[in-house]
Amino acid sequence: MHRTTTLLGLLAAPLLTLAQPAFGGRPFGLSAPKYGLPAPQQVTLPEVDVAARLAEDALHAQEGRPGPARFGVVHTTAFDLQQHGSWHAGPDGLRIWQLALHCPGAQAVGLTFTDFRLPEGVRVFLYDPIGPYRGAFTAASAPGMMSMGTVPLAGSTVVVEVQEPAAVAGLTRLTIGEVIHAYRDPFGGAKGFGDSGSCNINVICPDGDPWRDQIRSVALILAGGGTCTGQLLNNCAEDGTPYFLTANHCVSGSTANWVFVFNWDSPTCTPTNNAPDNETVAGSTLLVNDPGTDVALLELSAAPPDTFNVYYSGWDNSGAFPDSLVGIHHPRGDIKKISRDLDPPLQGTFGSPPAQCWHIQAWDHGTTEPGSSGSGVWDQNKRLVGQLFGGQADCSNSVNDYYGRFDLSWPLLEPHLGTCGSTLDGWDPNGTTPVTNDAAVTAIFDLPEQLCGIDSVTPYVTLKNNGTGVLTSATLLVTVDAGAPTPQPWSGSLQPGQTMNVPLGTIYIGNGTHTLTVASSQPNGLPDGNPANDASSLEFLVAFPAQDVSILLTLDAWGSETTWELTTDQGTVIDDGGPYQNGAPEEVVELGYCLGDGCYVFTIEDVAGDGICCDYGNGGLVVLDGDSVLMAESDGQFTDLEEVTFCITGTGIASRDDAAAFTLWPNPANDQLTVECAWAERITVHDLTGRPMRVHGVRAGAVRHAVDITTLAAGGYVVECVGGGLRRALPLLVRR
Repeated sequence: MHRTTTLLGLLAAPLLTLAQPAFGGRPFGLSAPKYGLPAPQQVTLPEVDVAARLAEDALHAQEGRPGPARFGVVHTTAFDLQQHGSWHAGPDGLRIWQLALHCPGAQAVGLTFTDFRLPEGVRVFLYDPIGPYRGAFTAASAPGMMSMGTVPLAGSTVVVEVQEPAAVAGLTRLTIGEVIHAYRDPFGGAKGFGDSGSCNINVICPDGDPWRDQIRSVALILAGGGTCTGQLLNNCAEDGTPYFLTANHCVSGSTANWVFVFNWDSPTCTPTNNAPDNETVAGSTLLVNDPGTDVALLELSAAPPDTFNVYYSGWDNSGAFPDSLVGIHHPRGDIKKISRDLDPPLQGTFGSPPAQCWHIQAWDHGTTEPGSSGSGVWDQNKRLVGQLFGGQADCSNSVNDYYGRFDLSWPLLEPHLGTCGSTLDGWDPNGTTPVTNDAAVTAIFDLPEQLCGIDSVTPYVTLKNNGTGVLTSATLLVTVDAGAPTPQPWSGSLQPGQTMNVPLGTIYIGNGTHTLTVASSQPNGLPDGNPANDASSLEFLVAFPAQDVSILLTLDAWGSETTWELTTDQGTVIDDGGPYQNGAPEEVVELGYCLGDGCYVFTIEDVAGDGICCDYGNGGLVVLDGDSVLMAESDGQFTDLEEVTFCITGTGIASRDDAAAFTLWPNPANDQLTVECAWAERITVHDLTGRPMRVHGVRAGAVRHAVDITTLAAGGYVVECVGGGLRRALPLLVRR
């Protein structure tokens, strides 16, 4: 039977009993009568057409489409502590928040907290109303991260409970941004994720004896509804930075909510037995990824603790042909396996676009399967030389696997791993003395990208203890732009790996583009052992004093050709948009901004080089200030791009008192429009390219004017009132 080539890692299922980093305790909701708690408020999510989903999944598998095999439908939500659920009084001044989420017919329910900022002492639980629960989750469950994914909880309903001590009342930030309705049973299979082929070899077997160190570097990746494999890499500084290598095709969207499971190994060679799966790290940052060698390098949110006994694998970037190869992986998300090829590989390409790979013609022992994607392959010197892209191998015919070449990925990896020659051996953190004093600033938050009419900020930073001892003091150096750093002492108690959100107080900022940089220094009064992770920076824009600006962009019929960008005249990007759908011409895109004094550039680009007017519709651009005064416009007649510049001054172009004397209604309008303009000498209706479409004469002394617009086509217009030395404009939408 002919078998098509597939990407390894496309077929996977979620983890059975993955224990995320949790810190004890129990939800009050499981003993609600004891504490007098009412039943939690319940939100019911939309039903899922399971038959249709299963049919789609079967078609995707048959066609070999990229992407992990689905087990659930993701509902995008925005449930937070302010607008949803209910708060109750608990013992000792504790505040308890609860919300029940029901997915009709679901086998299990998973959540993603898209905002996960917990002050010290706050605990979060997930539980099924009849008993099973996960937690407590604290800020240390996803150290340094602002979001966190959870493993699905069996059943169709999950209750979220927040326990907030009185000392931090009102400071918790928690948003449930996704609810995953698992329409497949994510807990099926005796070993959790579903059994791999019988020819796979457990790493505890004699085949793994020479590779005990490398085995400790490999972890299972839980990424949304699918799985891949990856491994920790040593770096030239050998400082334990948790760099983690996997495959580019495993990456879809953010890796911030991935969970990494270490040491999920069968304790027996045969038969396979289950093992604890609670040695996990939650969250990572994607540093670099590229399809040319199907490579992705991440940094985990925290280094695995000493108790995990992990290993940081060595590597070879020389491109020398290996004599033999060994792969270590989690096929189909199963317990860790090992494969061996006793022959040298070939060079080849795989995928579309083609990636440069090592080509293993046949495995002599074991195989690989979907879920093995991203797993490393090591040469005879126990150095990693690539990561698995895909191939045809399985237990029925273990041939033709392709691994992205580490030597060709090296130019992308070197800026992170460092320069120290063509080979580097592995590093055992339990065999060396790590840095003791290491404080890091991992994030700045509560600092909006744009501030409107506000000349101060009150940001927080996340301070993390990357050292091995308790962090009791440090100095935060706060710098705005190129100014002198302002020292801010901090004292407290942070255990190794823990984080704390530290307020910086009020910082006054003037109008314009700024950069806030916060760096840690002098942990425990001593030099920082790893200055590379001390600082974090964030750029933001202040509009003070502020001016409202409206931009009306009219498209032609080929919206897919149009993109735009709004910047300061110094090149700082404020916003961008497009392309749009093709369709009826003269669709209006309405944009609103709060801007400060200065000049701005709105750049319109047309990929076809024929502008947005006039062969395929009368496109154009109008820029209005907060008083609806016309500031700039374009008739849309350009080739590749046009830059429209407008400026805002502290005095403005028109006062709001003047503008108050000019109104129009109804808006949207149909046939008749009433315009109130006490000082009018002429009223003109322009299209959005500035062309006059209707000129209305007025009677001297009249305040209200009836304007006939029956001849105007549906779309956006600008109504202009001129008289008494004044010129004002308001937007109008005509509907038919």
